[in-house]
Amino acid sequence: MTVNKLNSLPGPDDIYRAVLPNGIVVLTRSNFNSPSVVVSGFFDAGALFDPDEKLGLAEYTVAALMRGTQKRTFDEIYNALESVGASLGFNTGIHKSGFNGRSLAEDLPLLFDLLAEALTAPAFPKAELERLRAQLLTGLAIRAEDTGDMASLVFDQILFKGHPYSRPEDGYPETIRNIRRNDLVKFHREHYGPRGMVIAVVGAVKPEDALRQVKRALGGWHVRAQKEAPELPPLKMLKKSVSRHHRIRGKSQSDLVIGTNGPMRRDPEFMPASIGNNILGQFGMMGRIGDVVREKSGLAYYAYSSMTAGLGPGSWEVSAGVSPQNVKKASGLIVDELKRFVQEGVTADELADTKANFIGRLPLSLESNGGIANALLNIERHNLGLDYYRRYADLVNEVTAEDVLNTARKFIDPGKLVVAVAGP
Repeated sequence: MTVNKLNSLPGPDDIYRAVLPNGIVVLTRSNFNSPSVVVSGFFDAGALFDPDEKLGLAEYTVAALMRGTQKRTFDEIYNALESVGASLGFNTGIHKSGFNGRSLAEDLPLLFDLLAEALTAPAFPKAELERLRAQLLTGLAIRAEDTGDMASLVFDQILFKGHPYSRPEDGYPETIRNIRRNDLVKFHREHYGPRGMVIAVVGAVKPEDALRQVKRALGGWHVRAQKEAPELPPLKMLKKSVSRHHRIRGKSQSDLVIGTNGPMRRDPEFMPASIGNNILGQFGMMGRIGDVVREKSGLAYYAYSSMTAGLGPGSWEVSAGVSPQNVKKASGLIVDELKRFVQEGVTADELADTKANFIGRLPLSLESNGGIANALLNIERHNLGLDYYRRYADLVNEVTAEDVLNTARKFIDPGKLVVAVAGP
């Protein structure tokens, strides 16, 4: 099972997949070219479970996991990690929360001990929770003054109106102030558990040894009352363009986000949309959008397009940072470029260049243990198949200019866009 070439693409012959009796999925891939091991994963305890009046609860809970466990204090946890040069951290998203750790192979048992303690037996010490609350509120105060963050927040509120995706995962100051220690305890008790958990272990460890470590640390974890994730409601599509300006006084820059709905990760249109998006506003100097708005017109500090595509409905958006007096002009140029994109599609040269870019950068993203771990989690999260990265070049090369045009026309209607601006 040893992988000799670090940049060889992972596949069914060198990815080991096992499911523990308690439901945890374990994915491992050996790489003995590096003395370290990366442990990454996700579990079903995202912001989807947050009640409206306590929005930010999932993030608060995740942030508190390392603040003390039933066995160790905050200081003891970090002293243990620092003494061996290891790291461990947690994060949250809408559907899932996640973790990422790294250590030398010989210190893997300690890393798994700390991971298991944080996941199964957090203490939620009151003094640490109040310090954490102050940090979260500071973060929200910074967000309120950030034109880019606020433009994105307003964009999501309009595009996903009435849908859980309209809510910011970090909540609002009033919802964070509403949260009490027993809310975190209850959230942990109801939503943390082995069902839906996936762990990737990549590096200088044999698959059987990695599996043994996961079993030892988390194999005995059982939560009978672990709640199922709620079903996502249907998304109400835009019937016309909607614009909103969020005022933040005293700023020298305005940020704008213009866009619409996009595909889910599992949709057949995902690859044509990704390739089209690269041409629209990513490749080279931020693609066509960057060329028109930034390079030729000199209207933006930055201008690019992006797609968010996950387990639920996605978005396809163009972001730009401009001088406040240039908001209208820059918005007009972006909408014109979107019109051209859905009318004319992409050229043969643009398509060939982007395909070469997609295929060429894949091995670079898989050069590190962390890159491989992310790839394995991506395969599992979206049910792509263990051979996905071996098939990737073919999937890219199969996309035609007609596919890109049809996908662009399916999702982008220049007469039905969200225009969100934050600035003075």
